[in-house]
Amino acid sequence: MAKTAPDFSYETASFERGFAYVVGVDEVGRGPLAGPVVAAAVRLDPLRIPVGLNDSKKLSARRRDELADEIRAVADVSLAAVSPEEIDQINILQASLAAMERAVSGLSGTADFVLVDGNKLPKGLADRAEAIVKGDSRSQSIAAASIVAKSWRDKHMVDLAQQYPGYGWEKNAGYPTKAHLEALRNLGVTPHHRRSFKPVHNILYQE
Repeated sequence: MAKTAPDFSYETASFERGFAYVVGVDEVGRGPLAGPVVAAAVRLDPLRIPVGLNDSKKLSARRRDELADEIRAVADVSLAAVSPEEIDQINILQASLAAMERAVSGLSGTADFVLVDGNKLPKGLADRAEAIVKGDSRSQSIAAASIVAKSWRDKHMVDLAQQYPGYGWEKNAGYPTKAHLEALRNLGVTPHHRRSFKPVHNILYQE
């Protein structure tokens, strides 16, 4: 039977291998047409793990924000955002990996071992990391990272929505919803849109 919630077994196994400073890392925002891709790195204290950690997509926005505050209060947390300009330069996969690497390097301590959500490892972490597919549903550290990253990015998109009204970013977080695509056609491209993404690229180069 599949596990219903992430646990601390990957972290415990890492401790047993002699690693002391074990970190979970995850990114959010690969799919949107606008806004940064954001990664968080979290080192949990095994004695102070917030209750209810899970894949951020399985939590309500309110619960995510509450947990993000709880995580920040008891864990070492670092966030990194990669801008739309940089995404356009290096592509979204490389931007996601760069965001994860930067988040890990921003922690107050040096990570001995990193649990990375997904099936690819950032180059700079490859010698001290493990890729875990669906890691945000399996590892509490990765789940915590996914919660912090999504909570921060969603709030950031709400802020951007106030500067660029009409695209519905406060609701769609920059994802290509019907309303967002319609606004893109009617209102045009903003500085926060990813120009290399097809729907945006097509509008820019209609001629």
